[in-house]
Amino acid sequence: MPDLDFAVIEADVLPYAALPTLLFKLRIANAVEGEPIHSILLRAQIRIEAARRHYDAEAEARLRELFGEPHRWGETLRGLLWTHTTAVIPGFTGNAVAELPITCTYDFDVTAAKYFHALEDGEVPLIFLFSGTVFYAHGGEGLRIAQIPWEKEAQFRLPIRIWKEMMDRYFPNSAWLRVHKDVFDRLYRYRTERSLPTWEDALEHLLHAAADREG
Repeated sequence: MPDLDFAVIEADVLPYAALPTLLFKLRIANAVEGEPIHSILLRAQIRIEAARRHYDAEAEARLRELFGEPHRWGETLRGLLWTHTTAVIPGFTGNAVAELPITCTYDFDVTAAKYFHALEDGEVPLIFLFSGTVFYAHGGEGLRIAQIPWEKEAQFRLPIRIWKEMMDRYFPNSAWLRVHKDVFDRLYRYRTERSLPTWEDALEHLLHAAADREG
């Protein structure tokens, strides 16, 4: 029966994809010498271990929405679920390097996107929790099936610059904001009634009007 170990060795941006995608390289090793692995249906839960890095004052301010006031972070700074993903790993014997793609979002209603956006430098501490099904050959008895134990995991520190480079490639000098349909309709009417050429102009007009009232 296979005894697999996993390590995340590298991360990069998938250069040509319909959506922003990070590509993580995994090293998979089978401790059972000479046992052929036919294929693996791999599942991974990826979590952000937010407490395992330092935050400067600017990052603390940006992260208040997620964790509250910094003086309470001893209680509120907890791990965050980033995403789930799957991959089919082709056959190998001994060890192999495989690719694990993760599709990312710039939707600021998503907690992980808020977290990544709040950081300007350093690394994001991640933990990969693996599960799935292994198809392997056992002597002359044909194909067998085994489950990957839940305790199989790997840690990786993702440089935040990789995430930012990816988003700059897909959304250059821009951000994505989702609003309810009724809010969009009101904003559309506001823009049309004032003959504002772009959505940015409409938002700037509103922000300036709010600042004038506050002043």
